[in-house]
Amino acid sequence: MKAIGFKTSLPIKDAGSFIEFEIEKPKPNGKDLLVKIEAISVNPVDYKIRQNSFKDKVQDKPKIIGWDATGIVEEVGNEAELFKKGDKVFYAGDITRPGSNQEYQLVDERIVGFAPKNISTEESAAMPLTSLTAYEILFDRLRLSKEKDAGKSILIIGGAGGVGSVAIQLAKKLLDLKVIATASREETEDWCKNLGADFVVNHKNLVEEVKNAEFKEVDFILDFVDVNEYWDAFVQLIKPQGKIGSISDPTEPVNLKQLKGKSVSFHWELMFTRAMFQTEDMIRQHEILNIISKLLDDGTLKSTLNKTIKGFSVENLKEAHALLESGKTIGKVVLKF
Repeated sequence: MKAIGFKTSLPIKDAGSFIEFEIEKPKPNGKDLLVKIEAISVNPVDYKIRQNSFKDKVQDKPKIIGWDATGIVEEVGNEAELFKKGDKVFYAGDITRPGSNQEYQLVDERIVGFAPKNISTEESAAMPLTSLTAYEILFDRLRLSKEKDAGKSILIIGGAGGVGSVAIQLAKKLLDLKVIATASREETEDWCKNLGADFVVNHKNLVEEVKNAEFKEVDFILDFVDVNEYWDAFVQLIKPQGKIGSISDPTEPVNLKQLKGKSVSFHWELMFTRAMFQTEDMIRQHEILNIISKLLDDGTLKSTLNKTIKGFSVENLKEAHALLESGKTIGKVVLKF
């Protein structure tokens, strides 16, 4: 079967940044599913790992990345109970295993959901990683609920990005929060408003912009961009006893002591944690993806697909990575096999 990977970390324009090769189709054991992939999407984690995995060295065996896919179950392991051959599924996978940039992939059924039925394969493939991340940070990390939090305010940094685009919708539709999203271009502002943001502010003057939107402070903050860059603003803007959640990778220490006076809590979210550590509640991702699937099917959520590239090839995967590296993408980029 065909796979695309890399043996060394190179700029995306370099001829060797991705290579195509053939490998044997794997066999599922235990709780694994063998999935014939129909579409994948690209996330920032993809290019970050490609850029940093093998600096100044060359591997004998290519590394296969990619953490979003929609496909059909081809075969199930001897301990699999949730799916059967022929089921259409979607998932984000496990960062410790070969990714979705191949024709067939093994994935643990506990982190797989039934794909939505009422939207296209491409629209479905855009959603798993970002939906899991947004859902987990809101409901599993910050532990928000409509019953106790409706009407409170939430500031979302990076509203037009993949995770932000889902978080806006979940915060508005499921939690009934007052949503403030950051964006700095007309097209990203429109994107955020169309997804349900009540206010859109420019991240370049964050404190001033939020206060101009008539919020002295906010109850919750979600950082999907850079916790170091905005930390001082977060300290100013968060309400006493508020909550801050982040998915970004700090390059410098974060001074949590600055939150003590307000008794503010800080929460990390990494979508891969459950699969990486085989946590007792690993099946929670199966449950979340099934919730997301139903929300997409009934129209509560909109897919954040914004660009489809047809054909699984080195050239097309390079194009997708280049788009994400530009920092100008809105929503998600999907490759249709």
